Amino acid sequence: MTRKRRTRKRRAPRGSATRRARRIPRTWTTWSNDRLLNVRIRDLPLRIEGTELAHRTRRLHAELKQRGFDFRPHFWLSDEWFSPDGVPGVAIPFFLAHPRLKRLERELMLEVEGGAPAECMKLLRHEAGHALLNAYQLHRRRDWQRHFGRSSARYPDTYVPRPYSKRFVLHLGNWYAQAHPHEDWAETFAVWLKPNSDGRKRYRGWPALKKLEYVDRLMEEIRAKPPRLRNCREILPLRSLKMTLREYYVEKQKRYGKDRPEFFDVDLSRLFSDAEEHKANETAAHYIRRNKSEIIDIVARWTSEYHYRISEVLKEMIRRCDALDLRVTRPDAEIKPDIAACLTMLVMSKLHSGGFRVSL
Repeated sequence: MTRKRRTRKRRAPRGSATRRARRIPRTWTTWSNDRLLNVRIRDLPLRIEGTELAHRTRRLHAELKQRGFDFRPHFWLSDEWFSPDGVPGVAIPFFLAHPRLKRLERELMLEVEGGAPAECMKLLRHEAGHALLNAYQLHRRRDWQRHFGRSSARYPDTYVPRPYSKRFVLHLGNWYAQAHPHEDWAETFAVWLKPNSDGRKRYRGWPALKKLEYVDRLMEEIRAKPPRLRNCREILPLRSLKMTLREYYVEKQKRYGKDRPEFFDVDLSRLFSDAEEHKANETAAHYIRRNKSEIIDIVARWTSEYHYRISEVLKEMIRRCDALDLRVTRPDAEIKPDIAACLTMLVMSKLHSGGFRVSL
């Protein structure tokens, strides 16, 4: 699975979105998760202004100004990160607009995409690349197509990246530049835009360097020109999100967990033992539960996979360990790295066989 954002066309939800949002008490930030999950997303009193998001969007604008651009993408809150076709702006997931919602996101999805300042800026630069592409209609240029490919290429349901390819820059996780020509552009632009970028040094000798050099030339050509698209449209804005937080997370957990790899008992038998002589030892299921967070962090660091999906795989591992009555037979310093290695192998196997799913 990739850090996947909708960057193609979005359909507006059916029905009217003009009805006023319901007022909820100011004490909503103190509510339990169960009570909060019953609130419709559109009823949440959220905005970008006055939050840490405002500081980060201003920082992005400052980076564009430093590069000599008059263009400034607009921002709005929606259900996830994306920049739709025909709109020179960026949607930001609503949960980043309030600490209470970030906490809920972390509890239910085990991480907050864009929650850390550095990660948020990486995502903003990437989405700004899409917004600028829309604003200047760059994908229609022949020279753009020679470097990045056909813009009309269909967005795939899955993609199988080549981890060792040097034709693409490395910015977001899971070699996301390889998913589609538009993602290749957005990733390359993000590397170019980052202040004090070491792109020329890092990609010296890589074919990807030619793309970076092309971006540099192209930006020099267009930076002083007015954008061809200047609309401030908002696709799926906060006020249109009629689903409750509970409905949102049920769908999100289902979507992120559906590509779970299967565990085979032979893999578990290499890690643990069901021999009678080890029955007094700690159960494998209890050991995994006890070290779950650390194992997930290790695997996520090496695979860039979502924490939630890794957690779902671990739940399956725990279930099979219980069913097989497996026990720990080796010291902590040996078994923990082996569990992480096994999980990493399974995720990488998924990468090379079935590919990472791209949500549209």
